[in-house]
Amino acid sequence: MYKVLIADDEKIIRMGLKSIINWSEYGFNILWEAANGEDAVKIITEESPDLVMIDIKMPKMHGLDAIKSVRDAGFKGKIVILSGFNEFTYAQTAIGYGISAYLTKPVEVDNLVGTLLRIKKELDSTYIEKQSVDTYKTKAREVILSDFLQGNIDESEIDVEDLGLSSAHYQVIVYEKFSENEELSYDLADLLRVTSQDGIAYVAMNIKNTNVFLLMGKRPIENLNHLVEKYYAELPPEKNSPLDTIFITCGSVVKDYREISKSYNEAIDLLKHRFFCDEAQHFMIYSDYEDEKGKRDVVATRNDILEKYTFYLSNQIQAFNRNKIADSLLDLKKTLYSTNFTVEEEKKILIDLYLNIKESMNKLSDSYSIPFIANSEAVNFINRSYYLYEILQFLSEQFDMIMTSIGYSSRDSIIDDVIFYIQHNYSKNITLENIAPLFGYNSSYLGKIFSRKVGVNFNTYLDTIRIEHSKEILISSKTQVYKVAEMVGYRNVDYFHIKFKKHTGQSPAEYRKSNS
Repeated sequence: MYKVLIADDEKIIRMGLKSIINWSEYGFNILWEAANGEDAVKIITEESPDLVMIDIKMPKMHGLDAIKSVRDAGFKGKIVILSGFNEFTYAQTAIGYGISAYLTKPVEVDNLVGTLLRIKKELDSTYIEKQSVDTYKTKAREVILSDFLQGNIDESEIDVEDLGLSSAHYQVIVYEKFSENEELSYDLADLLRVTSQDGIAYVAMNIKNTNVFLLMGKRPIENLNHLVEKYYAELPPEKNSPLDTIFITCGSVVKDYREISKSYNEAIDLLKHRFFCDEAQHFMIYSDYEDEKGKRDVVATRNDILEKYTFYLSNQIQAFNRNKIADSLLDLKKTLYSTNFTVEEEKKILIDLYLNIKESMNKLSDSYSIPFIANSEAVNFINRSYYLYEILQFLSEQFDMIMTSIGYSSRDSIIDDVIFYIQHNYSKNITLENIAPLFGYNSSYLGKIFSRKVGVNFNTYLDTIRIEHSKEILISSKTQVYKVAEMVGYRNVDYFHIKFKKHTGQSPAEYRKSNS
């Protein structure tokens, strides 16, 4: 509906105009009335109606003066003059103000209807044209930003103000479908509908069939970080929930629009490393990835990797050392993560590693009968696997089978091995999902047998270990509480406070004071 103002000093005229026809039938809605010229100017200035029907002779300000005032102020709406003075001079003056019609009172129904139909047609045409222009501008902006992010155009070729690049903080994130369940779909924009001071929170683009979001401003970036912190480790999405269907990578936060392409390239680079995500993992953050890569000064060659891990794993299998095997597989994951190999190249390394260990174990065939699966079956499984944790779980299962065949029953002591692993790795970001593959189990089954043997679930036991170690640190040192939280494996100091008080009945500071 188009919005209408009727301005006339006679109330009976205003009432008559409102009731003479069904305005909504012709696409109009009378929202305002004015009894003098000054009120009319105020309403027009503040509300910007689509159509103004205004009398010539009115108190406080003449109708033509009111029209001139709002036109000078930039009002573009339609104006129809109502007058009982059918004089050429008024009509001539009104034409200069871009008047749509000049109707004499009393207004005839046919004249009014004909005028409204014509004005509606003009308004419809203007609206469609504006929508087309706005759509074109939006698409053009997305295309320019897309090229800028990819480094296809130089900063000197863009209009920073027109693109809205006036924020103090920027971050690029990309996402793709995570779940194989095609019935589930999710739009990340639903998570990013936040407001900023200038009303712009993000720009959504599709670059090379990849969903890309440019976050602009401190608030939307903080909202995203809060979301990541919430779901990264402590509260993972429920299985097959909408959030379980997407995988998100985040470039670093930059403070200059000229560095936006850097954040974009980081997010895209992370997307290539989705192969390394843990079971139920939905986020990869460039700062974490960069830190992980920075821990290794030398990137191993393909032959180095094969020689090192064939030697380690073969000997650890023969020594029945489940804990060392788990450590070696975790270290193998970190090594592959730090390389520049493609996923296909890394799968070939893993295939060769398995075949090398199988060959090494076959040397024991005179004494033991080991029921290896066919090479083709192992190769096909590794090549079909979408994630590294699936392959590590497969290798762990094969190593467990070998140890069982040569006289070691690892299943009787698996929980002891898990407990040993927790006690030596509690400070790391360990979850049931990311350690289960190292012990040859899926997370659900390992969680059940862990709870049955230990008497509490995995997370409760892990929290207990972490809190006990944090108590020792609090008493024996003056380390700040937030650093203590990090030292025992908590990413969020507030979450550490909650867990600590739940276990001890005191806050960390209270506990330190009462036990110092």
